[in-house]
Amino acid sequence: MESLRNWAKPFLENNDKLIMPALFVGHGNPMNALSDNEYTRAWSKIGREIEKPKAILVVSAHWLTRGTYVTAMEKPRTIHDFGGFPRQLFEVEYPAPGSPELAEETRSQIKLAQIQLDHEWGLDHGTWSVLIKMFPNADIPVFQLSIDFSKSLQWHYELAKELAFLRSKGVLIMGSGNIVHNLRLVDFHGKGGYDWAEDFDESAKKLLLENKHQELIQFEKLGKEALLSIPTTEHYIPLIYTMALKNENEQVSFPIEGLDLGSISMRSVLFN
Repeated sequence: MESLRNWAKPFLENNDKLIMPALFVGHGNPMNALSDNEYTRAWSKIGREIEKPKAILVVSAHWLTRGTYVTAMEKPRTIHDFGGFPRQLFEVEYPAPGSPELAEETRSQIKLAQIQLDHEWGLDHGTWSVLIKMFPNADIPVFQLSIDFSKSLQWHYELAKELAFLRSKGVLIMGSGNIVHNLRLVDFHGKGGYDWAEDFDESAKKLLLENKHQELIQFEKLGKEALLSIPTTEHYIPLIYTMALKNENEQVSFPIEGLDLGSISMRSVLFN
């Protein structure tokens, strides 16, 4: 298998600008923040082998709003937006700085939406549970873009294209969700995937490799496997953001594959 270093190597475009990769991560269970497993080790490997970002913009499944917001505080708080987990998970902090300057630049550059600056949210577990493994020193500025849940997937795809300028500024844009995410059908005693979950996960992989983005946007037309895999869209939308950022000459690769607990895809997708 080709090494992750080759997958994740940034490339130079016009005017010798360094273009950061775009990354989608299947974040799965919040307990991954405390775990040492195949997924967390792969996140660590990604962090070691891509060019160190100047900043990270995350579109997380766990910040849903009406309207679109970008975090603009200097010191975003670590949000423990879950329940029923061990006390140790609630004690985890990820004290990365924010980036008010990049938040303001994002607000001013985006035309499709009237971006509003947010000083309340912080970093939710879709962000910090991954970054704590990927960049454990928490020394890279991190800011988040919210998901306006009243908008269509096509609208999010078009909005994401307007974020592309950040990549040439050394910003890693990361979508954090899960391609397959059906909590109602989780199998807590199993590690592999249901047949329908595996089928849709593989179908999504094939469509990504073939650049068939419209078919992924209109996932409802892909059959019952798709509908079981995406009963609600909040974990799927971050993939839409990431794939919209793909340049014509970029490759698609999958640093992480596999399903957990029957109905959660841990697939990560890298565009570079």
